[in-house]
Parts: sequence; C-alpha cells; structure tokens
Amino acid sequence: METNDERVPPAVPGAGPTSAPTAAPSGAAAILRGVRRHLLARGLASLSEVGLANGRRADILAVDRAGQLLIVEIKSSRADFLSDRKWPEYRPFCDALSFAVDADFPQELLPDDVGVLVADAYEALEVRPPPPHPLAPARRKALLLRFATLAAERLHRLEDPEAIP
Repeated sequence: METNDERVPPAVPGAGPTSAPTAAPSGAAAILRGVRRHLLARGLASLSEVGLANGRRADILAVDRAGQLLIVEIKSSRADFLSDRKWPEYRPFCDALSFAVDADFPQELLPDDVGVLVADAYEALEVRPPPPHPLAPARRKALLLRFATLAAERLHRLEDPEAIP
C-alpha cells in the first residue's frame, strides 16, 4: 500500500503524515475551508482568491471534471452582504454562482437566482443548487487556462518558496 510520503513531496508544508492538526478557523476563513472541503468531496478542484479579467476577485473558483466553472462568494455576516454589491459582476466568469454563508446568516437576504451553501470550518451543505448559465467557449478556455496557471504557480511557491517571483 502506498503511503502519503510516496505521493506528496516533502516540501509541501502540512502534507506529510506527521502533520499536527491545526485549530479550526472562524468567520470567513471557516466558511472558506468548509466549502473547499465540500467541493473537493464532490470532485471539484478549487482555488481561493482568484483574480478575474474584470478586476474582481472571486472568493472561490472551482472546476469540475467536465470543465464547468463555479464561483462561490463568501458572506460572513449580514453587514458583509449588504455592503457588497459587486457579486453580479462574477456571473460572466462562471457557469454557476453560489453564496456560502454560516448557519446564522439570514438566508432570506440572498437573491433567488444563485446557489446557497451553508458551511462551517469542516463541511458545507448545498441548500439550493445554483441555476446554470453556460459560459461562451472562448471565455471558458481563458478561465481554465487562468485556473491551471494559478494553481501551478501556487504549488511551485509551496515547493520552492525561494523561487524568483
């Protein structure tokens, strides 16, 4: 049986079998972690804090095995949601858009035309799936290339923190 040591380079912090568990995050960081765990369990790869061509930054950009792209916008409080009206600008950059909130968030504030995930630091539950709005092929290609390049750059920085930026 293959061990974790054989599959994961030792240069990746926290990836080895001797890694100690860390304390659970809170607020937006907890929602982020829970949602990304949920997405991974559903077969989606995700990145956090992904810059888009319109200058906005998606909290989470995820891709499934078919190349479908999901953006998840995290809202950690009522005030956070009410002060942020940029989320419609994410729609042209994904096949589906969801909000992720914690269990105490007043979900009635969320628009009806987005998905809803309720998350904590450990998991998320999709309480409403996002309606699809398919991307144009050229935009999909550009976003998938952006996703792949960003993922490779982040992995490189983990494996070789002294690399030239």
